[in-house]
Amino acid sequence: MTFYFQNVYLKDTATVGGPYEQKGPLSHYFDKTYSDLYFGEDSWEKAEIHLVKESIQILLNKLGLKDDDVDLVIGGDLLNQITATTYGTVGIGKSFAGIYGACSSSTLGIILASCLIEGGFIHNALCVVSSHNMSSEKQFRYPTEYGSLRPNSATFTSTGGACSFLSNQRDTVRVECATLGRIVDYNQNDANDMGRVMAPSVIDTLTRHFEETGRSVEDYDLILTGDLGKYGVEIVKDYMKTNYGIVLGKRYSDCGVMLYDLEHQVEVKAGGSGPACSALVTYSYIYSLLKKKRFKRVLLLATGALFSPILLFQKENIDSICHAVSLEVV
Repeated sequence: MTFYFQNVYLKDTATVGGPYEQKGPLSHYFDKTYSDLYFGEDSWEKAEIHLVKESIQILLNKLGLKDDDVDLVIGGDLLNQITATTYGTVGIGKSFAGIYGACSSSTLGIILASCLIEGGFIHNALCVVSSHNMSSEKQFRYPTEYGSLRPNSATFTSTGGACSFLSNQRDTVRVECATLGRIVDYNQNDANDMGRVMAPSVIDTLTRHFEETGRSVEDYDLILTGDLGKYGVEIVKDYMKTNYGIVLGKRYSDCGVMLYDLEHQVEVKAGGSGPACSALVTYSYIYSLLKKKRFKRVLLLATGALFSPILLFQKENIDSICHAVSLEVV
């Protein structure tokens, strides 16, 4: 289902990255980066909470706002009970809504906030997501201290906190429309191949977006997926061309590929993932190009793998979802 918006604007963003992101090609676009993974805390989980708090504070400082100037905070992460978000947003905003869309949480948050703003229920919303390589790997696979070998198809959970501020006050960048995704099951069950797991949901949402809007690739300066990595990208490109005759070409890229230097940062394997992955790229580099009017319209398709290790051990498949948001310069 696709929604159109007339009065929702992206006022500003904030991004905080970790040491791997600091070494990546986009690091100078981030508001702040750290050279270690603890950020002055004594656990991985507390470190992720720190990322949430700091990214929010940076954003509020940019906007000259106080904590209670925010009507609604929407946020999510990968930890049980989205605790990085809930602990990190205490005292911020008049109300809070926690979401779980896995790595698609950034676009899901924007869509929900945009609907509420467009409907006149709120004036503004702060959307925040986070992920931490160490806390997420422990959550979904093995603690990194275990030393488990990772195949080349594996993606690397990004470490970062990223937030955006949406408002009904006119600005340069508008949330123009959005397509909510649906859960897709393509019989995938390899937790070390997220690109193959999530590529089908991108194809499903992108084709439905084109059908429902009457648009094509040429209507966007950039079509950007969330975190498929280099192998997932090739699946999407090949499938779209073979089955729909749609050539994505140079207008298509992936945040998981852009976030790191895949040639030299070999530890990231196929590229980046995690809720922070697409948000770090979009809220920094892409947002700056929109503000400079280098891009007129960008379609962001953040993807999420919806699974639990327990169900995976019980031989269930890994489902996926993808939500699309169109950002447009006005």
